Amino acid sequence: MKAIDRVLAARDKDRPKITDYIDNVFTDFFEQKGDMLGKEDASIYGGIALFHGKPVTVLGHRKGNDVNENVLCNFGMPGPEGYRKALRIMKQAEKFSRPIITFVDTPGAYPGLEAEMYGISQAISGNLAAMSSLKVPVITIVTGEGSSGGALGIAVANRVYMLENAVYSVLSPEGFASILWHDSARRDEAAEAMKLTATDLLEFGVIDGIISERGVGLSVVDEDSATGAYDRLFARVDKQISKALKELEGKSGDTLAKERFEKFRSFDEAFLKVDSSARLENL
Repeated sequence: MKAIDRVLAARDKDRPKITDYIDNVFTDFFEQKGDMLGKEDASIYGGIALFHGKPVTVLGHRKGNDVNENVLCNFGMPGPEGYRKALRIMKQAEKFSRPIITFVDTPGAYPGLEAEMYGISQAISGNLAAMSSLKVPVITIVTGEGSSGGALGIAVANRVYMLENAVYSVLSPEGFASILWHDSARRDEAAEAMKLTATDLLEFGVIDGIISERGVGLSVVDEDSATGAYDRLFARVDKQISKALKELEGKSGDTLAKERFEKFRSFDEAFLKVDSSARLENL
């Protein structure tokens, strides 16, 4: 499958949404709203839930299931209020020692004038800084589109996983082609060059694992039939979260924060030959 096919699969309107994952992987979900500073941003959805009987905080991007919900959720493009709400929920999780699970599916943060006026860059950068020091386990799953700082704003995690047909990149292939070649029609070529697929990013060490979508959507169907395919997908997600939590449980808050910080600061080492340890010592 070509990279652009993965991009189109990631954008498929019928892919499971965060509400589907919450309904099928967690129980007793209680939604939390607002950033306590401005308006409610429906494009970030989150709250408290139980995962195998244990309390966790779960949140992510919400695109909606039909046109009306798409508009209400701004097509999954949060403004500054959404990222501040996410951070408020995550800081509360830290206060009460709850693990945090985030689901990423966004074409990017909202790029409009109002978002700029109310501090979208500060909201995202504030999340990056705060998430790097959270003293509870943080697990991220990229389920669809993971574009730009809009994705990274809730994805600074100890473990990052991607669904097989998800994509994760600095911007869209259309945007890449427009900037580099002044021709958005070259998106297929851009998608290949950007190395945005789960396989690429696992090889680079940006993510920690790939969750199979066998039998779902545009994935190749072998022995699996279409019946129950989504139930099997939710079971795989459940299994991956369980495995990650077992790996992280028992670690101190300081260790979790240190490992998360070092994980993200060391991505460049294999490619740019930069010694990130020197930077860490000077912080």
